[in-house]
Amino acid sequence: MPPTLASLVHHSALKLTVRAGEERLDTPVRWAHASELADPVPYMEGGELLLITALKLDAEDPAAMRRYVRRLAGAGVVGLGFAVGVHYPGIPKALLDAATEADLPLIEVPRRTPFLAISKAVSAAIAAEQYKAVTAGFAAQRELTKQALSDGPEGLLLALAGQVDGWAALYDAAGAVVATAPEWASRRAARLTADVERLRERPAPASSVVGGTEDRVELHSLGTGRRPRAALAVGTASTLGTAERYAVHSAIALLTLTTERSRSLHAAEQRIGAAVLRMLLAGEPDHARTVAGDLYGGLLDAPFRLVVADVASASAARVRAGAGSGAGARGGEAAQDAAAPGEAAARPVPADASSAGGDPLAALVDVVETAAARSGEALLVVPYGERIVLLTVDGGAGARACAEYAAALEAGRRTGREAAASGEEAELVMGLSAPAGPIAAATAYKQAEQALSVARRRGRALVEHEELAAGSVLPLLADDAVRAFADGLLRALHDHDATGRGDLVASLRAWLSRHGQWDAAAADLGVHRHTLRYRMRRVEEILGRSLDDPDVRMELWLSLKATSMPQD
Repeated sequence: MPPTLASLVHHSALKLTVRAGEERLDTPVRWAHASELADPVPYMEGGELLLITALKLDAEDPAAMRRYVRRLAGAGVVGLGFAVGVHYPGIPKALLDAATEADLPLIEVPRRTPFLAISKAVSAAIAAEQYKAVTAGFAAQRELTKQALSDGPEGLLLALAGQVDGWAALYDAAGAVVATAPEWASRRAARLTADVERLRERPAPASSVVGGTEDRVELHSLGTGRRPRAALAVGTASTLGTAERYAVHSAIALLTLTTERSRSLHAAEQRIGAAVLRMLLAGEPDHARTVAGDLYGGLLDAPFRLVVADVASASAARVRAGAGSGAGARGGEAAQDAAAPGEAAARPVPADASSAGGDPLAALVDVVETAAARSGEALLVVPYGERIVLLTVDGGAGARACAEYAAALEAGRRTGREAAASGEEAELVMGLSAPAGPIAAATAYKQAEQALSVARRRGRALVEHEELAAGSVLPLLADDAVRAFADGLLRALHDHDATGRGDLVASLRAWLSRHGQWDAAAADLGVHRHTLRYRMRRVEEILGRSLDDPDVRMELWLSLKATSMPQD
């Protein structure tokens, strides 16, 4: 307990006597301060024992003393010490009456007791209290460390709850409750999920206080980076004292050590993951299993999915989907042009970006890692260049998290499409392979690359490779590069038709749609078959190509389809 007026009165060396306010002697004293100012209130913080000799006070004026005492009480002064035998032989009646009326403790200080002695007594008591709190804090730290080493986070929470005489809860990166102590606190902790999610949006270290009718809860983020890896909640009946504060800070440090892997270890795991993926893509599954060991070995024992994720600004995505897109049309070539995972300068996956305003790749990794960890699944994350490669169990929590995250992104994009069209926010795109095993990892990687290209072209957050075989190839022609090729190929025919010398484009379309059957195509056009034959010879003469060549017929048909598709 901090020093109180009662402890000072009972101090045998001070010889203090209580003259008023006997019922309030248990009030804590923050400091003892001597002042002879007529109005010392501007220099008070509250909680002080004010020591005076009434040098500049008219201590015998009842009205002046009432104003003086009321002002001190309003400023939070906890007591007034009056030195007798200096300017007044005793405490003036006006001051005594004013203190009694305001119920402000008034203490008589004998002449032989200097104010400095009182200040020293208060200071010594405060120092003793602080030493006691520090000692208790160190003892709590030792106990918490012992419990953390023997029983893990659950044991640490139980010890912390006992130290603060309340409850404690641990949350994962997604805001879900991982453990509570005591067990009855699980429902209370679950109601704070929204508060924990808001805390995660703030750079770490961060903390907040949640007040309620039943308790007072402190929330603290856990982690060494700007983005928290977990959160700690501590619920108590009142504000934490110094010793309890030491215990909470010790718990934060210990839980950070148990929930946050060191950066060097994380980097080493990434290097192992990159080596495993390189071996899989090189067709060396046995060597990959050996290198994977216990870290990733379980992932290779069952069918897995390979995810390639990339990110671009909204405007860049529109340009790439429109003008560029050789990669979109030729997924195999794109896979060859891109650096192989692990060969390019690997950049660490940022763990400090929020999904709202940071790196979308980091947000994806955070979501998938959390889901995989919660279900006990192995997950391989390999950063390379500006992309992320994920290897996750087929049908597992990681794969589901990818799909759910993509669905949420697409829903958000549909809601804010107008804002996104004019903004430069980063857009995440993912390609998901079909289920595969270690032997088919290279094929799965190509599938994911191809799906990624289609996702970028279609403005989708996620495309699965199985979708590529469904539907029609014609939507892939909705590309500015394809349109430019088609316009160039057919321009001479359009120029010819513009002069009114025949309808070669329509005739070519009818002939190709009828697979070169003259009578059927001529009937569709309402012309004689000899007229159609003449027009097709003119097409060959103008284009300088033979319609007997199946590749030429294919290019012409696709060009006709591309130029007839509506522009975005």
